[in-house]
Amino acid sequence: MTDEPRTTPTVPSYGDGTLADLASSLLGSLEVPGEANPLGLPEALRACLLIVDGLGWELLRDHPAAAPFLSELARAGRPLTAGFPSTTVTSLSSLGTGRPPGEHGMLGYQVAIPGTGKLLNGLRWDAHVDPLVWQPGSTVYERAAAAGLGAFRVAAGAFEKSGFSQAAMRGAAYRPADSLGALAARAGSALRETDRSLVTVYVRDLDATGHVFGCGSAAWYYELGHVDRLAEQLASALPSGTRLYVTADHGMVDVPAAGRIDVDAIPALREGVALLGGEARARHVYARPGAAADVLAAWRDTLAENAWVLSRDAAIGEGWFGPVNDSVAARIGDVVAAATGTAAMVATRAEPRESALVGMHGSLTPAEQLIPLLSHEAL
Repeated sequence: MTDEPRTTPTVPSYGDGTLADLASSLLGSLEVPGEANPLGLPEALRACLLIVDGLGWELLRDHPAAAPFLSELARAGRPLTAGFPSTTVTSLSSLGTGRPPGEHGMLGYQVAIPGTGKLLNGLRWDAHVDPLVWQPGSTVYERAAAAGLGAFRVAAGAFEKSGFSQAAMRGAAYRPADSLGALAARAGSALRETDRSLVTVYVRDLDATGHVFGCGSAAWYYELGHVDRLAEQLASALPSGTRLYVTADHGMVDVPAAGRIDVDAIPALREGVALLGGEARARHVYARPGAAADVLAAWRDTLAENAWVLSRDAAIGEGWFGPVNDSVAARIGDVVAAATGTAAMVATRAEPRESALVGMHGSLTPAEQLIPLLSHEAL
């Protein structure tokens, strides 16, 4: 069902090369007290981080003609690893807190709310879950503001007051912008509000296009051109003494019909399962009491060469989530499955909308894990 040979997983390099390390390094480069700078970013008065949802390092590398500005920056850039799962909820939380997934606890698109028999969808949130209790640690915006910096987020207005934003990115002055032009203009304005600042700009359109049409589609290629123009305009809007960084939250792969393994159509993959979390490329599987070993065996046997399948303890031991706090360990599935190649563990009855997507992400392949770190200095 997968068109690539099984390889070893690309385990994120927590501590010296992930999105969490980028976030702490940004604060360190802005001389925020107590913040490490493991990436060795140069000191600056202001930093602007453009986050392009879905722009994998390999995708950028393979499309230089569509993105000439970003491709030129990539000549001196480097790849980072996103973190696991390689998905928006987890990655933006790593960027928002400066901590790896196992510490901030935002461990996937859908994870169990321990003791409730329910899942929390990180993007849609549940009004009964207090975001500050779910993720009580400080954010990079709170720490920047406490050090006297301006701390700003520029993104679509719909995200401003979401539970996800409150959990992982609270503390920023929000500047809503619902078009690419508005993103560039709002960011440039925010950077000029204070002498020292951290501004993050988030654009979601490339990821949305890839999900619907695929990252191998003409639509995705054209959308990349719009993102490239945004980055170029943003660079031109920077005040002197500002460093622009460009990164992403994950890459993407297109999943063909032959790669779709329907969990809802295979009884062995539902036997003993209480909750099916995560998403099609990275599953948290929560077993009924006493069934964890049987569920692990069934998922391993059934998925064979199409996924890396580990128990919770083994996934933690292999470092998939980075160091894991005891307080969040129960949010991880009893079984964790990460798709290989172009396979996906869809659930057509439980998740019809998500199962119909063309482009997907979440796993530990280079196409999903490797994301760019590009930089430009405004002189």
